[in-house]
Order: sequence, then C-alpha cells, then structure tokens
Amino acid sequence: MTDKQGSTNQQHIVLAHGGGGELTRQLLTEHILPKLSNDLLNPLLDSAVFSLDSGRVCMTTDAFVVWPLEFPGGDIGRLAICGTVNDLAVMGAVPKVISLALVIEEGFSLVLLDRVLDSVAEAARESGVVVATGDTKVIERRDEAAGLTITTAGIGQMREGIAMTPSRITPGDVVIITGQIAEHGLAVMSAREGLAFQTELVSDVAPLAELVGNMCDSGADLKFMRDPTRGGLAGVLADLAEETHLSVEVEEAAIPISPVALHTAELLGLDPLTVANEGKCVVIAAANDAERVLAACRRTALGEQAAVIGRVVDAKPPVVELITRAGGRRLVQRPYGEELPRIC
Repeated sequence: MTDKQGSTNQQHIVLAHGGGGELTRQLLTEHILPKLSNDLLNPLLDSAVFSLDSGRVCMTTDAFVVWPLEFPGGDIGRLAICGTVNDLAVMGAVPKVISLALVIEEGFSLVLLDRVLDSVAEAARESGVVVATGDTKVIERRDEAAGLTITTAGIGQMREGIAMTPSRITPGDVVIITGQIAEHGLAVMSAREGLAFQTELVSDVAPLAELVGNMCDSGADLKFMRDPTRGGLAGVLADLAEETHLSVEVEEAAIPISPVALHTAELLGLDPLTVANEGKCVVIAAANDAERVLAACRRTALGEQAAVIGRVVDAKPPVVELITRAGGRRLVQRPYGEELPRIC
C-alpha cells in the first residue's frame, strides 16, 4: 500500500525521497540509519570527524546526478568538486584530497567528457585539493541521451579548536547567510527542457574553503555551518530546530536574493527558501561576534553580500518562523520532496 502523503507506511521509493525534504528525513531515520547506527552518524552532519595518529580528520562522500550535465554557471564536474569541498569546509576542515568515480553510459560524448574533466581539474585547483584516486565504470545506455554519474569522497584536516555541532547552539545566537539564495536550483531548472526561458541566472556553484577559512580565522564563536543544498535554506533551518529543540526567527527583508531569482521563483511557483544552493553557507554564531563574521565573509567575493537574517530563540514548540516584509509571520517547513529532481 502506498500513502500518497508520504507517511511511514509508504512501500516504494519515489523521487521525493531524494529531494532533501520530509521524505528524505523519513528514509534516513526509518530505513538507513537504524541499520548503520554508530557514534559517527550521531548527529548526522555533512561529514564525519574522527581522530587518527596525525590528528582530527574530516571525511565526506557524495554523488552527483544533475541534469542537464551543463547548466548556466557550471557543470557536473565543477559541482562534484565544489560540493565535496564544501561539505568538508563547513565542518571547519581544510579540504585536502578527493576521490572521483565516474559511471558513464555507453554512447556518451568524449567531447563532453573532456569538458567535464576540464571543469573537475579547474575546480580542484581553485579549491586547493588533489584528486588522488578514482574509478571508472561504463554501463549500458538507459535513456535516449547517454548519461554520467559522479561519486566522490573527500578528506580534510580539522582546524584546531573548531567544533561545528548543533549541540553548541543556544538562544540568542544569530543566523547568517553568506550570499544570495536560490541561484543554483533556479539556474538548473531554467536550463531544463520544457522550462526554457530567457534569464540572467547562473548557478552559484563555488568552493567555500577560503570563505569558511576566513570565518574560522576571525576568532568568532562559530557554532554551526552548513551549505544549504537540497531543501535549501528552509531545510537547514528546519533541521536545526528539530535537532536543538529551539526555534528560529528569520527576517524576510534581510534574506539576500536577486530580483531575477525572486521573479523566476515566482514564475515557477517555487518558494526560494527551499531551492538548492551550491556556493552559500548558513552560519550560526554568537550574537556578539556577528560583525566579526560578516567582516570575514566580505574579504572574499563570495561573501560580499553576507547578512544576518535571523536569530535562535527559546520558544516551544520548536519551529522556524519567517517574519514577512508586511510584519506577519508564517511557518517555514522542509519541502515535501524536491520540486524538480536531479538538481545536484
């Protein structure tokens, strides 16, 4: 029996299970995590931190299935490197090495493959990481257009004195976003067949290592960071409210978003708070360090539009509330799934 509302008695995987919303949460908590339970998966963050003889190490893994493979502002190769680097960076690690596995469908264009690999190499140089190992598999063609999937793993060295965990968040902490939201997801959507329209939007896909390094070196009390990919800003804040049992208040007028992104989201009937980003970081920091964090962000082009957008409050039940431009309030929730799949 399948429950159309996505309740726990759903019997089959649907696309929304991979969208970073409520169904993703159910898939993890009801099926995946109970089978694999261990201390490194609690809390469930973008990367795992553990100790070796050389010190604390951070490790992450990711898979990239974006379609189309090339989109305004980037492609699957740049996305794979930046996405992996960013998962390490937001934990407070210095990214070092990445593995790269290619699953290529028969009939895939070698010219396109070369372009993707050029993007991989360029993004790795930009990020200061080395592609140290990898694997290549060729499989039978499954669709009219031959496809490519990239899987990565990344390892970074943890900075001393840095601990990014929701357990450190307390009432009064501020919520910071390092730039304009929703650009990646909307740029990919605009490139999709059937959604073609004229737009100036380009993906924000970029490595965050330097930006995060500036914040870590600023001396600010940084409690938590995450790059708001699937599920967008809404997904990150909803996860934090659930994990900390605290509420979050966000000022709509303070959230940086370009007019073209806002209008594109309206045209597509999307809430920009739930749209994926690939070059932004959500930061929770002590309130008295807010200006120090903003100054550190603005030392790089990626952080020029960083802004304080909200605060953590001790209100029950724990929810995320958007204070609208008109002064009203509305609840911000995780999306059910993902409005369009294969965004990252």
